[in-house]
Formats: sequence, structure tokens, C-alpha cells
Amino acid sequence: MRVIFAGSGDFAVPALRSLVGAGHEVAFVLTQPDRIAGRGRRLTPTPVRRMAEELGLQVISTAQVNAPEIAERVTASGVRLAVTAAFGQKIGPALLAAPPAGWINLHASLLPAYRGASPIHRAVLDRCRRTGVTVFRLTERMDAGPILTTRWTAIKPQETTEELHDRLAAIGCDALTAAVPLFEDGLPEGRPQDESQATRAPRLRKEEGRIDFTRPAEIEAAHICGMWSWPGATCRYISAATGKSENVTLARARVAEVPPGPPAAGPPGRLDERLYVTAGSGFVELLEIKPQAGRVMPWPDFVNGRHVQPADRFEP
Repeated sequence: MRVIFAGSGDFAVPALRSLVGAGHEVAFVLTQPDRIAGRGRRLTPTPVRRMAEELGLQVISTAQVNAPEIAERVTASGVRLAVTAAFGQKIGPALLAAPPAGWINLHASLLPAYRGASPIHRAVLDRCRRTGVTVFRLTERMDAGPILTTRWTAIKPQETTEELHDRLAAIGCDALTAAVPLFEDGLPEGRPQDESQATRAPRLRKEEGRIDFTRPAEIEAAHICGMWSWPGATCRYISAATGKSENVTLARARVAEVPPGPPAAGPPGRLDERLYVTAGSGFVELLEIKPQAGRVMPWPDFVNGRHVQPADRFEP
């Protein structure tokens, strides 16, 4: 089938590759403009643009996807269907109507749960046991169109948002390549979403990464995993012996399994004699940590390198 593809972020890269691999003809790719990124402040193309160019596809970078000329370009291309994933712009009415079969979207949740920009983060933060991907028909309401295909997966213990993101991107390929052929001979209606079950996944703010060990251990352990790798669960490590401190990002954690009769807990954020972090209730066992000026490392390596001791602490 002849289609167009609209995508920008890493999540969309396997989807584009799978469409081409399944034999579909991608007339062109829509993506966000190149942006300045990195320490060198260099103009950097989107991951989707890089993949499209590697595949030899025509690319249109636009900051205004709903400009009239884009809809005209879609109509003139002779495509039947438009596919989008992790694009970053809302598709307006004129563009929605441009392809005869409309648009379908690959979304990283089991809709109607977690409609919005941060479904993977929110699933980890909420300690969900499972999540998945949904391909649905795009409508003017955000993530509310009829469902075509779904695929689900269990969320692994201590799995970070980054790891789950990559797994869902791969799982999405199967859901997408199963959905596209449904449009070859008609316009599938899809299954309406149950509005009573709809939940939101608003765009994550950087300040949401800040650590707060006054919360229960199960919430803060999920918070640490859910914030990796962006925006990161940030805090300051402070040595009780020297008073020295440094900014760190906690990358992976779990609720500590403690035997009956654990030692008395100190104030939240303080390390006990097992080097568990005291939480509002329970203890958090750190697994990975990233110093501000270094790479992510196992917690024991940080302990040995900084001579971490009980009574050291983490503060917001």
C-alpha cells in the first residue's frame, strides 16, 4: 500500500523501518525540523529523519504540519493512508481528511488508558503490571479514535522507562504491520474506546524528577525507575563524614527486602547501616546511580568510589 509516515522521536523509528520492510511504499516522511542539541550545540536531525534518509525516502521537515501546502502535498501524492507515531504535532482537520483512508496512530499504551504525551513514564510511575501499544484511527480528539490492533506486555521488575520505551517500540511494529493491511480493501471501523476507562498521561515536566524520600518506598522506587533516563530522579548526595556534596541522578531502584525487626529508621533520605535509603515508610535499595560528571554505574561502584557510609544522605 502507498502511505505517508509522520514521526520524529526514537519510538517511531522501528515503525517506519517495519513499514518499508513489509513492502509498503512510503511516498514521503513528515518530521519535525532539525534542532540544536548536545554540548556542541549542533543542528541535529530527528531520529526519524535519519532513518528515512538511510532508507532512501523523501523527507519533509516542517514546524507547521497543518499548513495548507502539506495537505495539498498529501492529496497530490496519491497515498491511501497516513501513519503516524511519536510525531509531536497535532494533525488538524484538513490534513486528517487528505488521505482517502485517513490516518492511523501508534500509541504507547493500552488505550483508553494513558492518553497523552507520556504514557510510558506514567505506566512505570503508577507501578502498572502491564502495558502495551495500540494502533487506532486518528480523530480530532486526542488519542480517542477507534482501536484497530493492540499488543500487551508485562512491565518487568525494576524496568526503567527507557528500557520499556525500547521494548514497546519493537512491539509496536507487529501491531502496526497488522493494522495497515486492514485498509487495503476498505475502511475498518475499529472498536470504540470505553470513555469510562480513559486516563491521562500529560507531558512530563523536568521538575517532576526531583526526589522526595518522605514518600513511601514503593512510590519512590517506582519514581526512580520511571524518571530514567529523562528527566532523571535528581538529588544531592551528602557525606556525613566530610559534609561534601554532589549532584546525582538515581537511575534504578527497588523496595528493599528487610528482615523482621529492622533497625530504627532515620530521617527520610538517610542511609541506614545496610546502605538502604530511609523512606517515609520502608526502605529503598539503590541499584544504579549517575554522578553529575560521570556515567551511570552500579550502586556498589559508587559506594566504593565515594566511601559511602551509614548516615550519609540524599536531599532534594
